[in-house]
Amino acid sequence: MKLLRDWLGPTSGRDASSEHENATLLEITRKLNQMPVEQARYLAAFAYVLGRVAHADLDISEEETRAMQRIVMEQGALSSDLSIIVVQLAKSQNLLFGGTENYLVTREFKKMSTPEQRQQLLQCLFAVSSSDDSISVVENNEIAQIAKELGVTHTRFVAVRSKFRDYLAVLKNSRKRRAVEEDS
Repeated sequence: MKLLRDWLGPTSGRDASSEHENATLLEITRKLNQMPVEQARYLAAFAYVLGRVAHADLDISEEETRAMQRIVMEQGALSSDLSIIVVQLAKSQNLLFGGTENYLVTREFKKMSTPEQRQQLLQCLFAVSSSDDSISVVENNEIAQIAKELGVTHTRFVAVRSKFRDYLAVLKNSRKRRAVEEDS
């Protein structure tokens, strides 16, 4: 919450439209503050790990951002406005501290989640990475690393990934090569 308050900054000296935007952001902050601390921590870690995968290829597309917002809204039972803020904060934190915080946040998520919640996160990671119609090799590898950090078995990882096989870039490329070879 401190990060959000710091980002909002002082409210004096702003025009009417800024005041309205600030009132909206303050209301969202109030709603986040009303959330039980453990729920807020869980949601923040969940969103951060989604951002980790979205940023694995060094680009978070608009499709990936929208998918993250939808997933966070559904998983956290949040309003659209609140999910946007949570995702933007998670993306910012990931961009700033991703290399050093990735493992730490994922480890914390593992501690505070059930095996079913970790399984659900794995599904969501593939959903985010496939939202732009392709799961790059880098994204796939990042999801595999996260699954390992979460204690998800390789067999379970492969079972979930198989639901998204049509989006795997490596398979798309091999299909294209076969089609070109058959046309030749």
